[in-house]
Amino acid sequence: MGKILEIAELGHPVLRERASEVENLEDEGVQNFIDNLIATGAEANGVGIAAPQVYESKRIFIISSRPNVRYPKAPEMEPTAIINPSILSFSEEKEKDWEGCLSIPGIRGLVPRHRTIKVKYLARDGKEVEREFSDFIARIFQHELDHLNGIVFLDRIDSNKELVTEKEYQKLISRSLDNE
Repeated sequence: MGKILEIAELGHPVLRERASEVENLEDEGVQNFIDNLIATGAEANGVGIAAPQVYESKRIFIISSRPNVRYPKAPEMEPTAIINPSILSFSEEKEKDWEGCLSIPGIRGLVPRHRTIKVKYLARDGKEVEREFSDFIARIFQHELDHLNGIVFLDRIDSNKELVTEKEYQKLISRSLDNE
């Protein structure tokens, strides 16, 4: 298992840079870094984490959706390394939902995202993958891809009135679970 890395927070320049393409996936350092990214995201209860969030300007992120305290309804998914990703197409339909970010602790916002996306990326074994994601997984992919382009979720919200603290978000989640 990988080691836990420090998470960069809003204000650090690495979060506002376009990350560099990954050239050699066979490099042991790159493979170890992927393991470290998976471990760091799991330790922080994240459903995704991007390389710039741990001070590395590389076009790599992890999607590791699973139910947790931050996202109790998240679908279960094995941690998946996404390298040099791009979105090939997306649905016109957008949906607003709550997002938070390991690099912006304590704040949540309602972020509009495309409901369905078709993507292309390299898997950690170097094979090219084309997939379609929808709903929560599509949201994670778009959020993490933004990190590779120097964008944070705060840049995507429509209004500052759609921001809440983590404490208030937890109250909202608790009420919505109670109403089911």
